[in-house]
Amino acid sequence: MDREKQSGPRVVAIGGGNGLSTMLRGLKTRVRDLTAIVTVADDGGGSGVLRQDLGMPPPGDIRNCMQALANVEPVMSRLLAYRFTEGSLSGQAFGNLLLAALNGISDSFDQAVAKMSQVLAISGRVLPVTNADVQLEAVFENGATVVGESSICDFKKSQDCRIHRVRLLPERPAALPAVVEAIGQADLILLGPGSLYTSVIPNLLVDGVAQAIAGSKAMKVYICNIMTQDGETENMTAADHVLALMDHGLGGLDVCLCNSAPLSPELLERYRAEGAQPIAVDKDRLAALGVETVACPLADRDGAYARHDPQRLGEAVVELYRQRAQTKVF
Repeated sequence: MDREKQSGPRVVAIGGGNGLSTMLRGLKTRVRDLTAIVTVADDGGGSGVLRQDLGMPPPGDIRNCMQALANVEPVMSRLLAYRFTEGSLSGQAFGNLLLAALNGISDSFDQAVAKMSQVLAISGRVLPVTNADVQLEAVFENGATVVGESSICDFKKSQDCRIHRVRLLPERPAALPAVVEAIGQADLILLGPGSLYTSVIPNLLVDGVAQAIAGSKAMKVYICNIMTQDGETENMTAADHVLALMDHGLGGLDVCLCNSAPLSPELLERYRAEGAQPIAVDKDRLAALGVETVACPLADRDGAYARHDPQRLGEAVVELYRQRAQTKVF
């Protein structure tokens, strides 16, 4: 494993939410140079409270990624994830409070993230995509709009129509220079897995990110979710996901990596009751978009949810890169 890590590619993973942190766990021991670029458009839960009270970017997705890459004792790992259950801090994760404190003694949010990365001795880097205070607005096919990442799901259900596009307010905030630099130096760029419109696409709307990806010679892979997401991507196929990415500025995508592992009937029934289903992989439409489909067994075999298994996903990503590097496809 160490030899593989020493000779592995420089990887940039772009997204947010639980999907990105899951993938980081699988890549942590497999690549020598790993950078996570994380959205800062979240405004719900404990992150939203800190954002409103302290005027800081939301810490939750950043904290999840650092926790995934941390090299700390088990007690410290549990401490980062601990959520208070009573009083004014009820629902708040200790890791979010630690990052908020570091933000208070730092000149900028990215500096606070860098300090926390040192405290946790993380493998690789975690970068907020921007230091700007941004909100996410969704525009629906019927023309209706809603502002706030945490409001999009319920609003979409009330409108009963697809999301047409999303945008940041203010529009085109500046990317961190380190973000653009990391993309430019990458051998492999990964987008997803995670919520399409609220975790992955917001990164493309930050000025300089989509342009840097389009100009990169790296292999570019979209890791497709296993299931559609209630309140966001109902009835969307893999090609629909890719089209949405392209409509929001993504260029030069090479591969769509999809799950081929079957899910249990019980799990499928539970998701069906919530309005979700496995994402249909329409290879012909993807090919027409210039995107190759690669299917691997990626689902967690023993989980209570239809999620990616970190080790399966990490192994599949590294193997995909290794094959393309040998054949010089990209």
